[in-house]
Amino acid sequence: MTKAEKAHMDRVAQLGCILCRRNGYHGTPAELHHPRTGTGAGRRAAHTDVIPLCPYHHRSSNEALHAMGRKAWERHHGITELELLDETRKALEAAR
Repeated sequence: MTKAEKAHMDRVAQLGCILCRRNGYHGTPAELHHPRTGTGAGRRAAHTDVIPLCPYHHRSSNEALHAMGRKAWERHHGITELELLDETRKALEAAR
């Protein structure tokens, strides 16, 4: 990981969970999720293409992405990884 990638990932994490933000809860602690949509089997997105998700939405509940699997999680929450990545990029721009 480069210094620039690390700085970017730190900024993304500081946004808080992007899914919680959509639901009106700002500032929830975030872990970084590397989307796998469109990356090929067994691969993940670049460090510059990460989504901030709280532990609840990422890995530690029955509604978590890693518990449900991507397709079920996207249906359940009504949004895709790529749409959340787009929202993350827009939030970063707004925070500048």
